[in-house]
Amino acid sequence: MSKEFKPESLMMTHGYKPEWSEGSVKMPIFQTSTFVFSSAEEGKALFELVTGKRTLKEGESGGLVYSRFNNPNLEIVESRLTLYEKGAQDACIFESGMAAISTAMLEFLRPGDVVLHSNPLYGGTDSFVKNILSRYGIQSLGFMPEDTKEDIMNSIKSSGFDGKIAMVFVETPANPNNVLIDIEMCVSIAKELSTSDKKVITMADNTYLGPIWQSPLLLGCDLTVYSATKYIGGHSDIVAGAIMGSKELVGRVKKMRNNLGGMSGPHTAWLMARSLETLKIRMQRQGDTAQIVAKFLRSHDKVEKVYYLDQFDDENQARIFKNQCTHTGAMISFDLKGGEKECFVFLNHLKLIKLAVSLGSTESLIQHPYSMTHAGVPEDIKQKINVTDKLIRFSVGVEDAEDLITDLTQALSKI
Repeated sequence: MSKEFKPESLMMTHGYKPEWSEGSVKMPIFQTSTFVFSSAEEGKALFELVTGKRTLKEGESGGLVYSRFNNPNLEIVESRLTLYEKGAQDACIFESGMAAISTAMLEFLRPGDVVLHSNPLYGGTDSFVKNILSRYGIQSLGFMPEDTKEDIMNSIKSSGFDGKIAMVFVETPANPNNVLIDIEMCVSIAKELSTSDKKVITMADNTYLGPIWQSPLLLGCDLTVYSATKYIGGHSDIVAGAIMGSKELVGRVKKMRNNLGGMSGPHTAWLMARSLETLKIRMQRQGDTAQIVAKFLRSHDKVEKVYYLDQFDDENQARIFKNQCTHTGAMISFDLKGGEKECFVFLNHLKLIKLAVSLGSTESLIQHPYSMTHAGVPEDIKQKINVTDKLIRFSVGVEDAEDLITDLTQALSKI
């Protein structure tokens, strides 16, 4: 074949053969907990593989053992995800984004280690890092988007964490204010902190822009992590997570997943396969519509400020965007003039746009981060990251742009 097919074309067929399932053009849901071995010897050989006692021999293919270890739906979706995630050799899917994040952190962190992380973080990640990992002697150190590499290195030294950083975790664009973190800077920090005995892992939460509009692995990250509930799932009907990276590192995460039991079930994996078929066209429509809506919001006299990736307050944010992003995305945050009272009046009068948390779905979703998704974030951190009671987060769906603007207009008129 003179030219490789693009990922959006391969999403329909990659990894699946119709002859496996009576000629079915779509893969069925393999709703089974266990799989029959052709012989006792085969069963022994396969368990040696899934328990890590040995690796595949040359020319040997794996096999199915038990749905906590592997399942056809699981494996097909994982192989398709690697086509979209540039630089990925393997993928690992979970029943939630938090299952993906927590499993990876538990695999690569040990008591006495420190996680260096960007701020702000998704509320669930923030809570896990600060409230759960700390129970096991794993500490954390956050840095702000405006911090330079020198600032961060000085912070590590002044905190007494020299030699203790084991992971750099970055979420960019950040939730909920769309601030960008320099991935290459984070990779550079991890490399400088690594030693011959201990590699510092870099992991990026790529939920907001990936895998279509941002590729952290190509920028040097070791792993990318997703709430696949969002754009990858994209229909508000599943909760799922994913991690992608090298075969070695993802293989370690899979072994931990086997032990913790957080893998995606066959039905969830089947729904993810359905969603991957339209991922690129959904995201393109959502992103293009968001650009129109952001322009409208900037022109409205009741909107104080819009946080969207088409305009930046400083040159550094613009530089980062140019270096690591290929689209402005479909997430818009904006400050209304006023505070919680005005925000609630506005939210309560929307008709087409749904008042709900989550993002990246076909329907537009809107919420009040200060009192909802980021309610558990300490007040001092919320102030530092500009999550105030006048902030609204808007996930743009696939609806008509003019209809969304009509709904926003009538709701804003009620303030």
